[in-house]
Amino acid sequence: MRTYEVHSETRPEQAAAVAEVTLPVPDIGPWLATAYGRVFSSMTRQGRAPSGPPFARYHHLEGDRFAVEAGFPADEPVEPDGEVHPSTLPGGQAAITIHVGPYDELEPAYAALASWVSEHGGEPTGAPWEVYFSDPEEQPDPATWRTEVVLPYRPAA
Repeated sequence: MRTYEVHSETRPEQAAAVAEVTLPVPDIGPWLATAYGRVFSSMTRQGRAPSGPPFARYHHLEGDRFAVEAGFPADEPVEPDGEVHPSTLPGGQAAITIHVGPYDELEPAYAALASWVSEHGGEPTGAPWEVYFSDPEEQPDPATWRTEVVLPYRPAA
């Protein structure tokens, strides 16, 4: 069984440029592959560059369906451009861990975050997100992929 080191930090609110869609889990990966290109192109047309690696934020709906926001952090809000629009990653307390390995093996990282928050008397306060430090095209071995998983939470009173 894999173990995860979890830590907490206070994150500032972060402007972002994203595309959004609602999909079942099996369709998310293929959509992400094209969404990042669309967001990056839109940012470039606006004379902006990402201020960090790509991310995807997952709002669970029901069953295996998620509303997904995917894009890049930005130093300032972008203008709406077709499917791409401004968004914000929330500021505040977040439980964070790093997953090394394939994306389809991320579930234990989420379980570790939820357990850590509960053990510390906290309560999740919003949709989690993943930050992708590895580019599968440049790093084809999924065993080496590094993904930061972030779960916003409210600390115990």
